[in-house]
Amino acid sequence: MTDDRLPLSLLNDYLYCSRRAALKVVEGWRSANEHTNRGDIVHEHADLAGYEVVRGVALLRALPVWSKQWGLSGRCDIVEVHSTPAGGETAGYAPNGSVLPSIPRSKSAPPGVGSHAVLVPVEFKLGKRKQWRNDDVQLCAQALCLEEMFECRVETGAVFHADSKRRRDVVFTPELREQTTAAAEQLHALLASEVPPPAVYRNGCEECSLFDICLPKATGSQGRAERLARQLFQT
Repeated sequence: MTDDRLPLSLLNDYLYCSRRAALKVVEGWRSANEHTNRGDIVHEHADLAGYEVVRGVALLRALPVWSKQWGLSGRCDIVEVHSTPAGGETAGYAPNGSVLPSIPRSKSAPPGVGSHAVLVPVEFKLGKRKQWRNDDVQLCAQALCLEEMFECRVETGAVFHADSKRRRDVVFTPELREQTTAAAEQLHALLASEVPPPAVYRNGCEECSLFDICLPKATGSQGRAERLARQLFQT
């Protein structure tokens, strides 16, 4: 994998729309709309770097993370650090109620943890409680970064949905990990190609902050611009 580290959020963009990701990473386009502005507000508190303990759980806010293996970098909104005494059972539980295995504390472990720790990344998202696979992939990528940095195993994470104020637990299954690493490889290949995919108009395009730059209705395979271009060369 290349040493060029791409933002973790681009994995989310890529799975939602590969052209959106390419316009950002290949051509450097950035734009804002109502949805991105609301997202900034939702992340306002989580983006304040810091460390606190709430009900015995250490919370690391805006923790910078990276993975050399997968060429990714970014920040975790929150990483919960559940600590247990040496030789004790882990305090972490999977959504199905099963106990997670305890994780030995490495020399580079975050501050404030005991001899064993369970790390749980938490991502803040807009919208009500609804599962999107691209959100889970972004969260799983954070877990891969934490595992590489702290030499531990991260089994679960969570997505907090701002509109419904509900938390949805995510288990990092082998299938989700495979989808995440495949998306990282494909994203780096997209960057290496330096060619954005063609536009394809679909429901929800108008809500994209790059809609006026992408112009999917005009430049898509069935767009008016393409039909006019073909007519220029018809005999």
